[in-house]
Amino acid sequence: MPQRNLLNHPLADGIRRLGFRKWYERELLSSHAHMTLAILAAVAMLASFEAFQGGSLADKLMDVVFVVVSGAIALWALRRYIFLLMHAEEVANQANCTNCQAYGQLRLQDDPGHHRPGMVPVCCKRCGFRWTLQDD
Repeated sequence: MPQRNLLNHPLADGIRRLGFRKWYERELLSSHAHMTLAILAAVAMLASFEAFQGGSLADKLMDVVFVVVSGAIALWALRRYIFLLMHAEEVANQANCTNCQAYGQLRLQDDPGHHRPGMVPVCCKRCGFRWTLQDD
């Protein structure tokens, strides 16, 4: 599993500091920034292919290096895009209160004794219903 995004807060810390909706928004923005990077790297790779047609041997070797580097960046960014988007959507699908049907109105439960790894205890701001979000 890829590492978490260092610029965004983990789920429990994000809910505590920002609230669920802002955390979710930042995860989506971060994932789409990775998609933009993947597109730009793919364009750079295609431009390096185009530049390969002319030039000396040293220029062709440099173009091969650019193709490999931009291809690696594009694949990494695409993988991060998919991971961050799927993680945000997986958590968002659990953000409905089953008691009052409120979406995203969560407050982190301050119950350190019952905190398990990968599970984030939350309660509804509207009705107080408690449940856990699975954060893998």
